[in-house]
Amino acid sequence: MDEKISTTAEAIEADVLPKMREVHADPDDCAGPSAVPNRLKQPVDGKSPAQWAYERLILYIQNFEQQLDAEHEVAMGFAGGDAGVLRIQGLGYYDPDIVTFYGTDASGVRTQLVQHVSQLSVLLRALPKPLEDAPATRIGFRLAAGLEED
Repeated sequence: MDEKISTTAEAIEADVLPKMREVHADPDDCAGPSAVPNRLKQPVDGKSPAQWAYERLILYIQNFEQQLDAEHEVAMGFAGGDAGVLRIQGLGYYDPDIVTFYGTDASGVRTQLVQHVSQLSVLLRALPKPLEDAPATRIGFRLAAGLEED
């Protein structure tokens, strides 16, 4: 068994790198993000809580969409309130601590949620796409492409 011996500097650097781990009863049924962009493998220093939340939410949205069939789109349920569901059409952040969701509610009304990162609790849901003839919208892939461009 090959064990790598790290220098103190390597151990300190590894400690500030973001970590992710998920375990599921059925790994094929609900797998977490598998491909993490290099941008999200960088040390935590230098990014605001809002930017970190934004970037990681993109991964979760994209991963959720990969598990949907062609008849469903990603939406967000609001935890702890009667606000309902928002069909996600955009996501943003405002340093140092605000994350914003843009979309439409179940009635098709334009909706925006502005949330402090300390209150962030997102429930991703699969909703039937609004138009049967149109392809399902996949916002996660567009958001992830934006991460690579920045």
